Amino acid sequence: MQHVQTAMTRLEQLAATEPVATLAAAFADAGAELALVGGPVRDAFLGAPITDLDFTTDARPDRILEIVAPIADTHWDIGREFGTIGARVRGETVEITTYRADSYDGVSRKPVVEFGDTIEGDLHRRDFTVNALALALPELRLVDPTGGFDDLLEGVLRTPVEPEISFGDDPLRMLRAVRFTSQLGFHLDLAAFEAIGELGGRLADISAERIRDELVKLMRTPRPRAGLELLVETGLAEHVLPELPALKLERDAAHQHKDVYEHSLKVLENAIGLEADRLPDSSPDVELRLGALLHDIGKPRTRAFGPGGQVTFHGHDWVGAKMTRKRLTALRFDNDTVKRTARLVELHMRLYNYEQAGWTDAAVRRFARDAGPQLEQLLVLIRADITTRNRRKSDRLQFAIDDLEARIAALREQETLDAIRPDLDGDEIMRILDLKPGRVVGEARAHLLELRLDEGPLGPEEAERRLKEWWDARGGA
Repeated sequence: MQHVQTAMTRLEQLAATEPVATLAAAFADAGAELALVGGPVRDAFLGAPITDLDFTTDARPDRILEIVAPIADTHWDIGREFGTIGARVRGETVEITTYRADSYDGVSRKPVVEFGDTIEGDLHRRDFTVNALALALPELRLVDPTGGFDDLLEGVLRTPVEPEISFGDDPLRMLRAVRFTSQLGFHLDLAAFEAIGELGGRLADISAERIRDELVKLMRTPRPRAGLELLVETGLAEHVLPELPALKLERDAAHQHKDVYEHSLKVLENAIGLEADRLPDSSPDVELRLGALLHDIGKPRTRAFGPGGQVTFHGHDWVGAKMTRKRLTALRFDNDTVKRTARLVELHMRLYNYEQAGWTDAAVRRFARDAGPQLEQLLVLIRADITTRNRRKSDRLQFAIDDLEARIAALREQETLDAIRPDLDGDEIMRILDLKPGRVVGEARAHLLELRLDEGPLGPEEAERRLKEWWDARGGA
């Protein structure tokens, strides 16, 4: 009961704020209903921060504009087709939507918009009962026609109507269920779980962009593992991220190897644990999290069995990078995210490749050059990838990373590692060798870059001498 009183106190305080009170008074004076709805009401009961202010009303869009325009700093009607008007009232961004009773026709990816007449009808068409709570304004009356309050207390995700109907109307709700298990820490009720198993194929009706957006929201939650596990358990992953369940490689007595699926989820958890300290300006880092989740997706395609039960995955890093590019492109991620995430997957084995040879200055320079602006992300991923229970091996790998970071720091004091370039640029090369722009200039520049990586800064005079040596050795042609 104390929990409920606290939540109602928070809602009363929110209703008393100038933006909400101004809106409530304006709609009441106009004879229209208004209620705070969905996430803000839910989060008040969960004790979570209240960020978005979403309202619902019986007023139609044109009428909403008439009511809001005199009290708004600015307003927009980009969602007018679906009954939503946005505005900035007393410095706060709000969205007001007409009661809805829409449904999907099973053919189009967009809902058939039908405006409703009652708040109870509007709440019944929402995705889950915990999001079907409203606070009627200005009377501060809690509206809960679907039992959402009880489900909040029990921590359960349940649809307001039969899940087959709810998910059939909007298949994206199945992915929202997955996300909410991580975002809210709730569990999905059995009927909804079974319905997702039957209707997962309906995700084909949803655009790749909407699927991508839900995946990103899931990956940005503090604990995405629960949602990812549900994604696999329900079979939805086969339609969204089939590479993830594919990591559940068969294990047998003859060929023992690490559980790649469990390992990948653990690496993701490790990366999230590290990112707040190591990457404080970018948390949550979706690129890092995707890279951690997908870093081993090349293993199923590269698995080979050797003598004595040995299992190898040679080349899984670059194979995985190629698979990552293909999957993220299919999900309509932007080019930079695709490129950067795939680069993390491609480079995540560098520590193991260099470890036995030792970290020479040349190796450190190449590592920093290849990682580029993603160096810190890559170091976090490499640390997160250490999941062995062998304490000696774990300590050895952690020491190797510590040593690598120390070497990078030491060289940074001496050189500009963040932007390693040849000691001579293209114009200087053309002047010294009397060349015109072309392929040979690029080859000369590549040669100087290799010298820079191997030996550090040469200086212009030494670089010119070495350039001429290279030119003479190839006969000046």
